[in-house]
Amino acid sequence: MLAPIQLRRQLVASGINDRTIRRLVEGGQLHKLRHGAYVDHTAWGALGEEGRHGLLARAVLAQAKTELTLSHLSSLPDWGAPMWGLGLSTVHVTRTDGKAGRKEAGVQQHRGRLVAGDITTRNGVQVTSAERTLIELTTVADLERCLVVWNHFLHAGLTTIEKVHARYRALATDPADSMEHWPDTLTTDLLLRLSDRRVEGVGESRTQCLCWLQRLPKPVPQFEVRDANGNLLGRVDFAWPAHKVFLEFDGMVKYQRLLREGESAADAVIREKRREERICERTGWRCIRITWADLAYPERTAMRIRNMLFADSATA
Repeated sequence: MLAPIQLRRQLVASGINDRTIRRLVEGGQLHKLRHGAYVDHTAWGALGEEGRHGLLARAVLAQAKTELTLSHLSSLPDWGAPMWGLGLSTVHVTRTDGKAGRKEAGVQQHRGRLVAGDITTRNGVQVTSAERTLIELTTVADLERCLVVWNHFLHAGLTTIEKVHARYRALATDPADSMEHWPDTLTTDLLLRLSDRRVEGVGESRTQCLCWLQRLPKPVPQFEVRDANGNLLGRVDFAWPAHKVFLEFDGMVKYQRLLREGESAADAVIREKRREERICERTGWRCIRITWADLAYPERTAMRIRNMLFADSATA
């Protein structure tokens, strides 16, 4: 639950003058979100970047002189979506009156004709629908950052690729809201083909994107590996069954998600490594593990994967 925003006019109405407000900010009781908007300093300090952006976005809505809805990346906090790599210094909103937008003081107002179903309410504020949010995001972020969000929405069941495709088609064919106002439509087309509800987490989505950008064979997400008798040995992050190779993304967040009652993160790591060893021993498959650090060097990491995939043909 986000802390309540206190506007200057509300503080003044309650008997707190500007001098006292300034003293509360300087003394660490209040944090100034933007001109005329404040929040409890302790609550602000407890939030991460995504939560802070969410608060800033709510302050923009509270102070707006026209009706706005949170849109683009600024609707993501209320959808509970990851915001990996996205620029959070600017709040994105869309005017509901259809008039031209503007950019000022860290706020980007967008123009866009909002139709029935494009606006919903999340946590008490107006945000663009899941489908509209995903399409809008492609106009302000690159493929990798978008894919992280698209996969999350699909995996969490917030929408389906069919619904996103339908809304995108409607935008493309509506003469009142033509694609002239929607740049980077090639990115949207690509995301409609790449996004996959089976892909879990930021690390896995970035790995999927790496494979595509580096022209590796397309892996199968969340693949169930079975032994010769059909017994399930485990589910792996990605697999290339034709090459008998599987890939596991080795991120601490993943191990925290896999924790069993009474386990530490170290226990989960050991258990997962033993599971991988068992799969390899009983199937003859090979495993490649990559980490956050590997994602920072995509060409080098792609070469490792490629060498693993085509090791047999190289030695033949």
